[in-house]
This record gives sequence, structure tokens and C-alpha cells, in this order.
Amino acid sequence: MNKADKMFKDLLFNVLENGVWERGEVRPYWADTGEKAYSRFMTQYTETFDISKGEFPITTIKPTAWKTGIREIFWIYQEASNDLQVARDKFGIKWWDSWDIGDGTIGSTYGAIVKRLDLMNNLLDGIKNNPYGRRHIISLWQEDDLRGEIGLPPCAFQTLWSVRGDYLDCTLVQRSQDVLGANNINNIQYVALLMMVAKHCGLKPGKYTHFIQNVHIYDRHIEIAEKFLERPISEKQPRLIFEPKSDNFYDFTIDDFRIEDYEPQEKIFIPIAI
Repeated sequence: MNKADKMFKDLLFNVLENGVWERGEVRPYWADTGEKAYSRFMTQYTETFDISKGEFPITTIKPTAWKTGIREIFWIYQEASNDLQVARDKFGIKWWDSWDIGDGTIGSTYGAIVKRLDLMNNLLDGIKNNPYGRRHIISLWQEDDLRGEIGLPPCAFQTLWSVRGDYLDCTLVQRSQDVLGANNINNIQYVALLMMVAKHCGLKPGKYTHFIQNVHIYDRHIEIAEKFLERPISEKQPRLIFEPKSDNFYDFTIDDFRIEDYEPQEKIFIPIAI
């Protein structure tokens, strides 16, 4: 049984059944109509997958643009960039275009913070030189950069890393998530990052835990979520395979990844709230 399929359906059911509706004024709006986008949400959701045991957060219920998702990880953590032209031309990422603050960037966030604080190199060096340290953290939530910023504050904003024998474990902390728009792609992205960091540091990928403070389904997504709940859970367990030719984090490319036993079900158009 595909663990990710079951957990995704359980999450959809819990938000629809036990979540609450937002009230009053909200920030998000629909990209196609400009109307306000209200959501039904729940808080403090956690999911864990043990990559070392073949558990991967790859759901077949909803197809995932997994290659583009991993390229976004390259843009943020390898390239350390907030430049939208780089995202489009080098990595084929277009979904950030709506967040252009007017200067061709997404503002002083994500890759810009990684670059300014040298966060990726600090993490890699820290794990290699002090593996059992308890301060292996990347935080994209930097108040000085976000104060007065007109761009989008990072949603997936923090990772915490721990060496456990031969294994490297990672926890992703996310302040907010649009379930239908981002859940499965965020998971694949950060499992890929876990694999990349582990390889660079001479370790094996271990446990991946994902904590989300506010997990929500937008009003126009409700019927789509109900359709997803009707879909069967796959008997196959897709696996993300990582076979790089180098051990250097900055040499890894999308060609080093592939997915096995992945047979996603039919795509349903999902409107985007921004």
C-alpha cells in the first residue's frame, strides 16, 4: 500500500471534516478572477516518512510535477537566487512569476537569504565537521529581511537536521500550506534536499518529518478534494532514486534523479490562489 496516498486522503478528510472556515478579511485571492480566496483549515499537522525503509511521500492521487519541484530546490539552495529570469531560463520554473515584486525578483527571501547568510555552506560544513551537533538549522525566516518586504514570506521556512548513526534525518517546518496546490510537491522537494545533503556529507537519508502550522483547502478546491477522496490508494510504493556522479552538493542535477513505480492518476485542473 502506498503510505503517501493514505496519508494524503486522511489529510483531505480531516480538513474537510474537522477544519474551520476563515472569517473576515483574508489576503489570498484567485489569480484568474481577483476575488478573495477563503479556506477551510486545521492546525499543527505532522507527517513522517522513513526514507531508509522505502517510505516516500509520493502520492498517486494527484500527479506531481516532481522534476520542476526539485529544480526549485536547486534555484533556492544551490543557486541561492531570487532572480525570476534565472528560475525560468536555467531551471524552467514559471510558477513564481506571480510573485514578482516589480524588479524581476521575489524580494529578499528564499534564495536571497540563503546567499546573504551563506546558509547552505554553513549547514554542509557543520554536518561534516560536527555531525552530532544540535544546531544544524537552516532558517529562511529572517525578520530584518522580511520587515517591510512586499514579496511573499517563505512558507516552507525552516529545516532542522540531525545525524543518527549512518543516517541523516530532516524536519521541514512550514507556516502555511495549500494542500491541493503544494502538499505533495513540497514533500518531494525536501526529500530530494535530504538526499543531496546526505550524499554530500557521506551519510544515508533517514527520516523525513514535515510539520505544518496551517494546512488549508481553498473554497474553490473543496469539490476537487472530494473527488480525490474517491480515488483508490495505489498498491505500489513509488520511490525517488538519487544516483549522482559526484559527491559535491553543487554538482547535483535533475538528471541524477528518477522515480520508479510511479503511476499517477488522472490530472484535475486546480485553480491557483495567490
